[in-house]
Amino acid sequence: MTPLHQLATEVGLQIDWEDANGRAQRVSDDALRQVLGALGYSADTDQAIATYIRQYREQHQTCAFLSVDRGARIEIASAGSAEANAELELEDGRTFRLAIERGTRSLRLPPIEEIGYHRLHLGTREIRIAVAPSRCFGIDDIAMDRRLWGAAVQVPSLRDDRALPFGDFGTVAATAHSFAKAGADALAISPAHALFPADARRFSPYAPSSRLFLNILFGDPALIGQSVPPSQASALIDWETAIPERLALLRRTFDGRTDAVKDAVAAFQRKGGKDLEHHAIYDALYDVFFQRGAGGWQQWPAAYQDPDSAAVAEFAQKHRADVDFYIFAQWLAKTSLDAAQQAAVQGGMAIGLISDLAVGMDAGGSHVWSRRDDVLTGLSVGAPPDLLGPDGQNWGLTSFAPLALRRTGFAGFIATLRAALNHAGGIRIDHALGLRRLWVIPHGAASSEGAYLTYPLDDFLRVLAIESWRARAIVIGEDLGTVPEGLRPKLSERGVLGMRVLWFEREDDGGYIPAASWSREAVAMTGTHDLPTVAGWWSERDIDLTWSLGRSSQAKSEADDRTRRAGERERLWQVFAESGAAAADQPAPEDTQPVVDAALAHIGSTPSSLAILPAEDIFGLVEQPNLPGTLDEHPNWRRRMPDSTDAMLAQPAVAARVDRLNQRRKK
Repeated sequence: MTPLHQLATEVGLQIDWEDANGRAQRVSDDALRQVLGALGYSADTDQAIATYIRQYREQHQTCAFLSVDRGARIEIASAGSAEANAELELEDGRTFRLAIERGTRSLRLPPIEEIGYHRLHLGTREIRIAVAPSRCFGIDDIAMDRRLWGAAVQVPSLRDDRALPFGDFGTVAATAHSFAKAGADALAISPAHALFPADARRFSPYAPSSRLFLNILFGDPALIGQSVPPSQASALIDWETAIPERLALLRRTFDGRTDAVKDAVAAFQRKGGKDLEHHAIYDALYDVFFQRGAGGWQQWPAAYQDPDSAAVAEFAQKHRADVDFYIFAQWLAKTSLDAAQQAAVQGGMAIGLISDLAVGMDAGGSHVWSRRDDVLTGLSVGAPPDLLGPDGQNWGLTSFAPLALRRTGFAGFIATLRAALNHAGGIRIDHALGLRRLWVIPHGAASSEGAYLTYPLDDFLRVLAIESWRARAIVIGEDLGTVPEGLRPKLSERGVLGMRVLWFEREDDGGYIPAASWSREAVAMTGTHDLPTVAGWWSERDIDLTWSLGRSSQAKSEADDRTRRAGERERLWQVFAESGAAAADQPAPEDTQPVVDAALAHIGSTPSSLAILPAEDIFGLVEQPNLPGTLDEHPNWRRRMPDSTDAMLAQPAVAARVDRLNQRRKK
C-alpha cells in the first residue's frame, strides 16, 4: 500500500468500491489527493503523509465518546495507570462506582443497564457514553400484527378549503385528518427544514439552511386568528411571488400578536436558547446582505462571519425587531406543525406525521455559520452514477464530519434528530446510506471525482435507537442507490425500516418480485418523489422527459427505450395478475387508471408492516414532483394537487382504490 493510500484508508476514505451494477471501481490518486486536501491533509510528500497519519491517530484516540448496547460488557482502550477507579455519572445525575478488569491494553467494565447519555470518569479521564436499546421503536410497538399504510405528500403541493398559493402546516393538518378518515395511519411529509426566507429562488426542501429549525413559510397564521387572504390558484407555484407575499403576511401576524402569544413566544425563546437566537440573527443578517448581492455567510463582511463577534451582537441589538420576528415565525411554524400531528393522531392515525430528514445542509446556511466545527468543509455530498442518477449527483450540501461527531459526543446529530422527532410519530432518513458512508466531492470537481468517506454506523444506529424510543417514533431509512454490502441487514437488525420500491424489486432475470416475497421489515412503496408516478411510467412520461431534455439513458435510442418499456409493462402486469391485483387484459399505455388501481392493491398485499403510497399515485397523477439532476428544465417542487385532499379522496375512482387498499392491508 502506498503512503497516499495508507493515509486515505486511515482517515476513512474507501479507495476501492463497487458501483450499483456490481462493477469494481477504484478512486484515482488525483481524486484522493483532492479529497484529502479538502479534509485538511495536503498529501504532497511522504513525510507530510506520515505526520498526518500520526496526528489523525492521536486525534482519534482522544475522542472521548463510546456507544454500547444496554447489558453488553464494555471494553475501552487503556490510557495509563491513572485509570485506577471508574465512576459512572448517569444522565439524571446519579453516580455509581464500577469495577475494572485490567487487560494488557484495555479496560473491561460491567454492563450498564440505564439507557441514555452518561459520563464515565476514569481517574482524570472522562468518556461520554451512549447506552442504547437493542433496536428502534417499531410498528409492532404501535400496532401488533397490523399492516398499516400511509400517504406521502409534498407540503407545498397540498390544497385545502382555503385558496393558498402553496400548502402550509394548516393544510397538512387538514390533509392528515382526511387521510385518517380514509383509513391511513401515517402521513409522510416532505422536509420542513429552515430554508432562506429572503431568497425566493431557494425553495428546494432538500437544500436547507438548517435542519434544527423549520421553514417559517409553512407556519399557519390562521392558528392564532390572523385571516389569510385567498389567492389565485394555479397548477404550478410561483415561488418568487408567493414567498414575499407570505413573509408580508407573517409580518402582519407578528405585528398583531396578542399578549398571550407574546408570552408563549418568550417561553419558546428561553427553551430555544443560543441556537434559536443564532438562527434568527442569521436570517436577519441574510436578509440584509442578500439585498446587497451576497448569498451565504462566506460572502458577508468578515466581521459578520463569526456568530459570536461584537459586530453580530451589535447588529442583533440594532435589528432586534427583525430578530424577534424570526423567533416568532419559528414559534408559529412549530406550533402549527404540532397542531398537524395532533390532528393526525386525534383523527385515528397510529403513527401520524413522518418527518423527512434531509441528508445535509447548505454550507452557506445557518447551521454551518453557527456550528461550523460540526461539519465538513471544502467538500460537497452527492452520489456516484447509479440507478437513481445515471450521471452522478452533486447535491451541493455538506454534512457532519466523522471526527467532529465523536469529539462532540454526536451533539449535532442528536439535536438534529430531536428537531425532526418533536412533532412526529416517525422519521424518514434521506439517503440512509450516509449512516455508513457518504460520497464526498471536492468543491469545483465533477461528481465522478469524489470518494466514499466512512461514517460510524454503529454509533449512529445506537443514537437513533435512544432517540426513537424517547420520542416513540418509528425510523425509516432510504436505502436506495449504491447500497454498501451488509448495510441492509445491519439496519434491519436495529429496527430501521428499509424502503422497497416497486420499480426496483426485481428477480435475477429482471422480472418483478411477487408481492408475497416482499420484506416485512421494510416499507412497501410504489415510488418516491424522485421517481416516475405509476401513471407516468405506464404512459412513458418519464421517457418523454429523458429524451426531450437530453438526459442519460441505458437505452441506445428513444425507439429502443420505448420498445423496452413495452416489455416492462408486460412483466409488471403479469406480477399484478399473480398477486390478484389485476384480472383484466393489460391496458393500453394511455389507459393508466386500471394500472394505478392494480399497483396500490399489489403494494397493499405485501407482508410489509407499513406501506407508504405517494399522493400522486393514490390520485393517479402523471407528473412527478422532482426530476433529479435538473434545475430549470423541470418544475421541481412547484406542482400543486388538482384539488383539496378531501375532495380528491371523495372522487368515486379514488375512493374505490383506497377502499381496496384498506381491504388488502387487512387480509
